[in-house]
Amino acid sequence: MQIVCAPSPCHSFCNRWSFKGQKARAVRQGIMMPRTYFSQAAKLSRRTALTLALGTALWLPFSAVEAEAAPKTALTLGMAIEPTGLDPTIAAPVAIGQVTWQNIFEGLVTIDSKGQVKPQLAESWQISPDGKTYTFKLHRGVTFHDGEAFDSSVAKFSLDRARGESSVNPQKRFFASIDTIETPDPETLVLKLKQPAGSLIYWLGWPASVMVAPKTAETNRTTPIGTGPFKFVSWAKGDKVELEKNPSYWDKNVGVKLEKATFRFVSDAQAQAAALKAGDIDAFPEFGAPELMSSFDGDARLGTFVGNTELKVVAGMNNARKPFDDKRVRQALMMAVDRPTVIEGAWSGLGTAIGSHYTPNDRGYIDTTGVYPYDVEKAKALLAEAGYPDGFSFTIKAPQMAYAQRTSQVLQAMLAEIGVTMTIETTEFPAKWVADVFKGSNYDMTIVAHAEPMDIDIYSRNPYYFNYKNPAFNEVIADVEKTADAGEQEKLYGEAQKILAEDVPALFLFVMPKLGVWDKKVKGLWQDEPIPSNVLTDVRWEE
Repeated sequence: MQIVCAPSPCHSFCNRWSFKGQKARAVRQGIMMPRTYFSQAAKLSRRTALTLALGTALWLPFSAVEAEAAPKTALTLGMAIEPTGLDPTIAAPVAIGQVTWQNIFEGLVTIDSKGQVKPQLAESWQISPDGKTYTFKLHRGVTFHDGEAFDSSVAKFSLDRARGESSVNPQKRFFASIDTIETPDPETLVLKLKQPAGSLIYWLGWPASVMVAPKTAETNRTTPIGTGPFKFVSWAKGDKVELEKNPSYWDKNVGVKLEKATFRFVSDAQAQAAALKAGDIDAFPEFGAPELMSSFDGDARLGTFVGNTELKVVAGMNNARKPFDDKRVRQALMMAVDRPTVIEGAWSGLGTAIGSHYTPNDRGYIDTTGVYPYDVEKAKALLAEAGYPDGFSFTIKAPQMAYAQRTSQVLQAMLAEIGVTMTIETTEFPAKWVADVFKGSNYDMTIVAHAEPMDIDIYSRNPYYFNYKNPAFNEVIADVEKTADAGEQEKLYGEAQKILAEDVPALFLFVMPKLGVWDKKVKGLWQDEPIPSNVLTDVRWEE
């Protein structure tokens, strides 16, 4: 599982919700700076801190010209969440890959900015007619940052490590279909599968599938060594990770322009805006406050960019716990939710409504938002039919991120309209949330943005935190992997979406857009996000 983190709310809002014609309208009644406001400022420059102390990042008394000019071969990139480690093959948080994937670590194949699979450490591959033998031809002359050679034996080590019995790889399921791995020569890798795996090539491009060296695999969490165009320099926890250009990078067709890249971690959105305007951060590819995007309008130096993501915001229910074990209850809750109002209240209207765990970017997408449309009276009737005419009470464990808190507040007001009382319990993310929800299943409802592309199969995994069990759905997902025919796979994905829209194991809400703010002279950053990342290979400054 990969889940995305977003920054804490930039303001503490006192919301009053009123319903007229069964439509929610949020009225903000005052602004109070959070305690993290000035603690975040302390980690930034003196100028940024002064900007914050004077009151707001929206009106900055310093011009971009006054800010210290960034070196044209260096980039400081902001992230809302600091990674828990730097090895994407042993932990799930998205932030790990956003620092390391395609910068430090590479895979046999990669996924480009359009979401297409491309060769990488493997220059080519062939798949047998029965779909059970994959033969990869590897590039020669590839070395890790410490000089260790990459060859088929290293690739075998990486895949065996990822699929082994003691593996803690967050996507261990990717490799379950592999039966044996052969290395007939240093440049040839052969995967023999137990059964066809139609998505295997795509999965091999993910961060969890990157190649690691036997000598350094155990220390990659803190001192990562890969084959990529950038080398790890240092990690000042709580502040930044620094990378530098790899002068011995194997792919001579790639003209890496940056000599140095620094990832700065700033969770508070006001602090993010201030750092951008002061010039302390050159780019924030995932800016965390949609309500502040307009503050950059007309800025001579900074541009705003809106792209697509795979970030599906869903309110997951514990399907094994009453009353959520009753499909009628889940359906009633879905009909109590007005998605456009949720998007407006949670993310300033920037988002796309979804009716299943699938985005419009994904192949085989169908619009299922009309399966259980917003209808308060029908929701009440269905709830009564399920045995809850007076409603019920439950608790939602909501991570501290802005989108989760705001969405929970909107849902709380909407569900009250059908007599359901929802208590919001803010839950620290990732550690507490992972322990209570993801691993412990100790929750009623939760809310999180799932970042994995086309991860609709999570509802067939057992165990998984939804505790949803549907043999018919599981069969459809299994059939997807039995065929490599794209048309047949898309048809099956459509069937899977319909089943989830009908069963409602989670409240399917909206897809978050990718909101970016960066210096207009910075080119090559991905505007869209087919996979969570900050790929720096093509990033450069242009005058």
